[in-house]
Amino acid sequence: MKLRIIVEPDEDVYVAYCPELPGCVTYGSTFEEARENFIEALELYLRPSEEQVPFDAKVYEVMV
Repeated sequence: MKLRIIVEPDEDVYVAYCPELPGCVTYGSTFEEARENFIEALELYLRPSEEQVPFDAKVYEVMV
């Protein structure tokens, strides 16, 4: 899988995000720190959830 990662300056920090992964955003005080933080955030973002779905919950998959 290839993802586009954007790292850009924003006031006193660098912000790193991936447009294809909503909510996967991080920052760092340097470009390199922001990039490294994003790799860590990406690993957490893609990790399967350990939360259990309640027995009486309805689960839907939505394709957009």
